[in-house]
Amino acid sequence: MSKPTTSAAFGFEIPAELTELADRIGAFVRNEIIPYENDPRWGAHGPSDELRRELNALARKAGVFAPHSPEEFGGLGLGHLGRAASFIAAGYSMLGPIALHCAAPDEGNIHLLEIVATPEQRERYLKPLASGEVRSCFCMTEPAPGAGSDPRQLATVARRDGDDFVISGQKWLITGAYGAAFAIIMARIEGGEGDGKATMFLSPMDAPGIVIERALDSLDSSFTGGHAVMRFDGLRVPASAVLGQPGQGLRYAQVRLAPARLTHCMRWLGSAMRAHDVAADYARTRTAFGKTLAEHEGISFMLADNLMDIHTARLTIWHAAWLLDRGEQGGNESSMAKVICSEAIYRVVDRSLQVLGGLGVTRDAIVERIFRDVRSFRIYDGPSEVHRWALGQRIAKGELSY
Repeated sequence: MSKPTTSAAFGFEIPAELTELADRIGAFVRNEIIPYENDPRWGAHGPSDELRRELNALARKAGVFAPHSPEEFGGLGLGHLGRAASFIAAGYSMLGPIALHCAAPDEGNIHLLEIVATPEQRERYLKPLASGEVRSCFCMTEPAPGAGSDPRQLATVARRDGDDFVISGQKWLITGAYGAAFAIIMARIEGGEGDGKATMFLSPMDAPGIVIERALDSLDSSFTGGHAVMRFDGLRVPASAVLGQPGQGLRYAQVRLAPARLTHCMRWLGSAMRAHDVAADYARTRTAFGKTLAEHEGISFMLADNLMDIHTARLTIWHAAWLLDRGEQGGNESSMAKVICSEAIYRVVDRSLQVLGGLGVTRDAIVERIFRDVRSFRIYDGPSEVHRWALGQRIAKGELSY
């Protein structure tokens, strides 16, 4: 029999101090952030930087800013279970993660830099990012035939030129590129150490050779800076710009992506809980055919299914976070969580929209906007099909079991 994915030991609880923090974040989001949801500075390509900074100031004042960032840079320095409690509470409004500075891609980049960056890179890049002074982007995805779900198709190249690298290639779906202060760039080295292998590079976004071609119109609208098409036209960076070791880019990507998949689950679970609450409140008051909607079995069953999906997703997140806090890699659990949660979250929001009827498809209720965001989640950070394929391959080789 193949080895189980985890040890027999199993158990976790949310410490009282994390529960208290989550309650404070929840109250903060309800009282101070939700009123901003009709702010015109939240547009089709995400909240503006002006709005982000205003919300960040509110979170700092409330003592809930950057729960994941290192304490040395003004964050709360929480582990993965602490992030789960905090990020779910923050996600109750899609502006909540923006306010707490725990939204993608910055949250994942902070985690990566904290683990991999040199002291000089920490000072130059991590410090201003972790403290919320600047934003960042992560440049990995490419248009066909480049790297998408298959990173082995990486087409962007970094050619050695003396002590420098010259980077050329095109990227797309680069979240947060507009207004970002710096980029983490994935490119394939040509020549010398790491030849032919993916490597990560750091570069200021105002460096000559970085061109943002256009903004992509997309279903979602919760990321500051939107999503962009970019290209690198002979971007020259010094050897000191390499993040980690040459040729280790794909390994570092997993350092970033395993927790980042999970934090996406956390934030959007909070949004799904919001959608359910809106639908349940509506069903308890709206009447049809002589009684409230909630009294009709068809509606009450949908709300019950919501509750079960929320419960399952939350337990899945907690378990994977608990494993990461124990020092386990959690790659398989992160993959399973991404599929389980993205699909459960979508079902919750879809049912909630259905319960709302005509109201649900209008901007008079926040559920319409949540629906568009969570549909995208089934594609971001690896489509469900890719995670199922990867897990299935490991099962077929006898490497993975329950």
